[in-house]
Amino acid sequence: MKYQKITMSPNKKIALVAHDNKKRDLLEWARFNRDLLAQHEIYATGTTGYVLEKALNIPIHKLQSGPLGGDQQIGAKIADNEIDFLIFFWDPLEPMPHDPDVKALLRMAVVWNIPIACNRATADFMISSPLMDGEYERLVPDYQSYRQRNIQWEKESLQEA
Repeated sequence: MKYQKITMSPNKKIALVAHDNKKRDLLEWARFNRDLLAQHEIYATGTTGYVLEKALNIPIHKLQSGPLGGDQQIGAKIADNEIDFLIFFWDPLEPMPHDPDVKALLRMAVVWNIPIACNRATADFMISSPLMDGEYERLVPDYQSYRQRNIQWEKESLQEA
């Protein structure tokens, strides 16, 4: 498979998401890392964004609440190269009514090869990495061949028309 390089600038675009039972953990983590986060562009879903903006006194791009489409908005931004990495504190012990949205968001992060932290320890390692300070070229599969693939039913539909 061919790969393309996508350059992350030193000013990273970070998405912060937390389920209700994990919002306090994310807020504590963000407060501890406020000065580092202030150097980057921050996106967050729903209530999480409002709480973080007030607590940190830094601008946050606020999207919809997760169950109302915020997870999907972040996923779309990942696909459009508008998010460099995702910090998503989710509760693995709580059932989620919007579980398919959560899985889709995590899938987008993997498809587009962006770093993902789903707990505080991983978020600590990511935010303190020397890679945060400079440009970083991440490799993403070149999906052009997938986009241009031949689909049998498409050929048949065109022949019938």
